[in-house]
Amino acid sequence: MNSALLFIPVFYPMAGAILSYAMGRKTKKGRDHFVSFIGITEFLLLLAAVILLREAEASAPALCGMGLTLKLDGFRGLYALTAAFMWMMTLLFSGEYFTRYRNRNRYYLFQLVTLGAVQGVFLSADLYTTFVFFEVMSFTSYVWVAQDERKESLRAAETYLAVAVIGGMALLMGLALLHTYTGTLDISSLPGACRDSGDKKKLYLAGALMLSGFGAKAGAFPLHIWLPKAHPVAPAPASALLSGILTKSGIYGILVITCYLFSGDQNWGTLILILGVITMFSGAVLAVFSVDLKRTLACSSMSQIGFILVGTAMLCLLGEHGGLAAGGIFLHMMNHSLIKLVLFMAAGVVFMNLHKLDLNEIRGFGRGKPFLNITFLMGALGIGGIPLWNGYVSKTLLHESIIEYSKAPAYVFVEWIFLISGGLTVAYMLKLYIAIFVEKNKDPEIQKKYDAMNHRYINRQSMLAIGISAAVLPVLGMTPTLTMARMAGSTMDFFRMHGEMHVPHFFSLECLKGGLISIIIGAAVYLLIIRNVFMKNEETETDHNPEKKEISQKKQTNPGRKTYADLWPAWLDLENLVYRPLLQRVLPFAGCFISRICDSAVDSLIVLLRGTLYKDARIAYRTGSLPRLETVLGSVLDKGAAYLRHQEEAMTYRFRIRRRRLEHQESRDMIRFSLSYGLQLAGIGLVFVLIYLFI
Repeated sequence: MNSALLFIPVFYPMAGAILSYAMGRKTKKGRDHFVSFIGITEFLLLLAAVILLREAEASAPALCGMGLTLKLDGFRGLYALTAAFMWMMTLLFSGEYFTRYRNRNRYYLFQLVTLGAVQGVFLSADLYTTFVFFEVMSFTSYVWVAQDERKESLRAAETYLAVAVIGGMALLMGLALLHTYTGTLDISSLPGACRDSGDKKKLYLAGALMLSGFGAKAGAFPLHIWLPKAHPVAPAPASALLSGILTKSGIYGILVITCYLFSGDQNWGTLILILGVITMFSGAVLAVFSVDLKRTLACSSMSQIGFILVGTAMLCLLGEHGGLAAGGIFLHMMNHSLIKLVLFMAAGVVFMNLHKLDLNEIRGFGRGKPFLNITFLMGALGIGGIPLWNGYVSKTLLHESIIEYSKAPAYVFVEWIFLISGGLTVAYMLKLYIAIFVEKNKDPEIQKKYDAMNHRYINRQSMLAIGISAAVLPVLGMTPTLTMARMAGSTMDFFRMHGEMHVPHFFSLECLKGGLISIIIGAAVYLLIIRNVFMKNEETETDHNPEKKEISQKKQTNPGRKTYADLWPAWLDLENLVYRPLLQRVLPFAGCFISRICDSAVDSLIVLLRGTLYKDARIAYRTGSLPRLETVLGSVLDKGAAYLRHQEEAMTYRFRIRRRRLEHQESRDMIRFSLSYGLQLAGIGLVFVLIYLFI
């Protein structure tokens, strides 16, 4: 097959997006079937490419100035296939989910364009191609967050776009520096070019800038602020893709930097490890505190990104011996994507029936709904790292890589943070499952309504999408050597690992020990902290007001019932506490202050130049050489009052004309000799240069 066919998975959905938009203006049902067809055929195209091509490379030198280059190998092919599978399932689920939504035509347009951009990122063979599709993906996915156009949605979309734009600018600067230092952005050529560059400090600077850009999209601390805000307000199918796929595009970039620029570098590995540990633990803590279903899943995504970053650090520190870390990274990326696909679609079922996400309000909705119960449980067991589910396999490989590198007491600390974070994952997923599927709603009337929805809360197409996605999780988890180990082994070339990956005995006592420790920690956190500290008795909230207490007790069937309390301090929000004040107050003030100083300095320089080199004495108005009306009239008075009365009006008119001419001449001279005029001409010249380069 011709390797140029690699461009089909990228541009095929983009072309389909335009056709679906045109179709949606005439027939909505036809449009919905068409976008599902695009999703299914995209998956089949990539499946055929992975099976038939296996390894291929294609380039288009005429596109986007520097050209676009794509490559298919084990890692890229499998992850592009994972992305296509997720898009196929979310498009099938979207048919029912968006029944009552406005602007569905717009959503599907940007959904399919983003699919093409994501495939461009994961199949990219050079960092310039990665950047082009990365930015397209960032801007088109912004529409997902702002889809329903509510106030909170637009604010979250604003945060998402700000992080994307600032991260993109940092990434572009890093790529420019990297190209200057190494002379290439081709990923396979970077290791040799970096060795020849010699200056490690310059590479660190370029790497740090690129890490900021990719880390912002990945949701790594401290650039995670968009994750807990965007996921709760975005439609559930979009949340599944934001969490499961778009964050992995950032991880893809971080892996390229780590494996091809800094493999074996202790300093870089330590930096990634610190960021990974903080992201892993803080995301889990935020999820434990959360009482919103989709926010909990969003914070969970942040935590799982931390697990992957810890594995990336181990890969860097272990160098050529990081096969376990490499396998764990790929498998946890894939597993997290598939698990969040199931969990967010299940959350979407809850939301499209209740239009609520608060645990106290959706409590008991899942009772008597075996399909939703089982599918959500598959995702919960997978993300919790329970043996026989896929998440256990990838977490075991990551844990074993930490043990393999444990050269200092600090890494024992890292291992325990890893296990505790896994335990917190079990705790918050247990909280969600029990609240939705085990407990009853505090209002018996509402619980009756929930029970009455048992046979009409989801249609067959949505059941098909969620059911197939959920079935994949235990199948992979129960056949780790047959399926997951083989997939991980095919990605070793991307990670620059030589030889086959060592496959541990996943169900040996040594491997099971880490998972069991996390399960015990999770059960203890749920029983001792969540049930006793994070849940409050309903009557205690109104003890200070006897009237409210009496009303509350009348409404309650069970006065001692507990509710989930949101105990996270409202002020402890990194966006509102640090980033917004920094961008809206501190930086504008500092910029104005510096600009004022520079402006005054330039004015002083201009005054000095006008008195010396420019010799502004020739500009009559500024030098005071313009005639004054009083002087002219005074000289005329000496010749006689009678003559003045006849000539005064005409002379005043001529004087004003002359004065205006001199003022206009002075203005032209001041502009012509000014620094601002020169900068304006320089800017216009740069615009024409850019137009020439793009053409």
